[in-house]
Amino acid sequence: MAENDQALLTTGSVPRKMLTFALPIFLSNLFQQLYNAVDSLIVGTFIGQQALAAVSSSSSLIMLLTGFINGLSLGAGVLIARYYGAQDGDKVERSVHTTVALGIAAGAVLTVLGSVLAPQILRWIGTPPDVIGSSTAYFRTYFLGCAAVVLYNMAASILQSVGDSRSPMKYLILASLTNVVLDLLFVAVFQWGVGSAAFATILSQILSAGLALGKLTRSAGRSYQIRWRRVRFEGPMLRQVVALGVPSGVQNSVVSLANVIVQANINAFGSSAMAGCGAYSKIEGFAFLPITCFALALSTFVSQNIGARRYDRVKAGMRFGLLCSTILAEGIGVFIFFASPLLVSLFNSHPDVVAFGVNYAHTVALFYFLLAFSHCCAGILRGMGRPVVPMAVMLTVWCAVRITYITLTVRLIPSIQVVYWAYPLTWSISSVLFALFLLRLRFPPMDEAGPHEIRSAAP
Repeated sequence: MAENDQALLTTGSVPRKMLTFALPIFLSNLFQQLYNAVDSLIVGTFIGQQALAAVSSSSSLIMLLTGFINGLSLGAGVLIARYYGAQDGDKVERSVHTTVALGIAAGAVLTVLGSVLAPQILRWIGTPPDVIGSSTAYFRTYFLGCAAVVLYNMAASILQSVGDSRSPMKYLILASLTNVVLDLLFVAVFQWGVGSAAFATILSQILSAGLALGKLTRSAGRSYQIRWRRVRFEGPMLRQVVALGVPSGVQNSVVSLANVIVQANINAFGSSAMAGCGAYSKIEGFAFLPITCFALALSTFVSQNIGARRYDRVKAGMRFGLLCSTILAEGIGVFIFFASPLLVSLFNSHPDVVAFGVNYAHTVALFYFLLAFSHCCAGILRGMGRPVVPMAVMLTVWCAVRITYITLTVRLIPSIQVVYWAYPLTWSISSVLFALFLLRLRFPPMDEAGPHEIRSAAP
């Protein structure tokens, strides 16, 4: 297989290769977060507090419905990276075409579900009557174009799995700038309302999906080139994608469901709480940037090197990725802690909205290093082909424990502060569990085991 050696993560300096791969992912996520924040910023400024609350309320539901598909794309990326690292061109090609077929089918299903179920789900989480109309408009409009979101995520996962994180970065930057221009045009100039912000997002995501799929289609001579006549479900590859992706998808969806339940508890404190917490959530998204980029980089780096049986590089990459991610996330957390009054007021300057957002930031921002550690450990385990472990930890801690804590404690102490503390408490527990599991991992000597034979020590 004549592939580009520069895209392989199995040779060269571990820090340099990981940083070179992770930096474009960081910039991609930065621009994506910027245009997510712009949606809320423009809506909050030009329409008002209730519109901002509507966008905030819809965000957790969007994550709920798209989280499962994003998990499948992670599983597909791990599988493709494994075969790419092993230089098995035939399996790379087959897994790529199965992944694209899965993306097309999943996008169609999500479009129908999101459009039909929007009002029922919004009522279920207790969206206030003065917000539900705008929330439904935003939610339904977004899901009319969510197939583009799914296909972009699948295409970006394929490109990143073969070491190309720069192309998705360029496409997402262009889409982000397009979204900003369209947001200002639709909301501020034409005054088309909150649904037009979702429409601007859809158009920008169609652009990024088209560019990413076009790149794969034009990759002549590469094992990962898309040939549309070959896009189909292939049983063995589909089973492997499902085996690697479903645990991550279930994890994403159930954690998102837990966050929807958290959102329902926030909704009970009124539209000011919804707007303030929603504004803070947009700010918090920037703290996720080093977390997400290193978690994705670790999954691809670990998977490619396991495919090549370079276990020494796997261990070196784990150490470097965990260190960088936790330090960067905590630095951002400290900045957000002190700058939160200014940052929240950029979205809405109403004193009650700012107070809710700042209180949220002061409760959780200094614990971002725990969030980074947990996500990166999950990325490492997915790259090793062990997605069930992070799924089990996240479902137990970030869902069952989080929901139980909120349900019981809010009844005793009816304060929104109780809801905020659910996050640092559960991040702490999951970090301890992941640390214990990683300490028990045993790596085989070079070339003495297959790529799936990394296991935990016997009890």
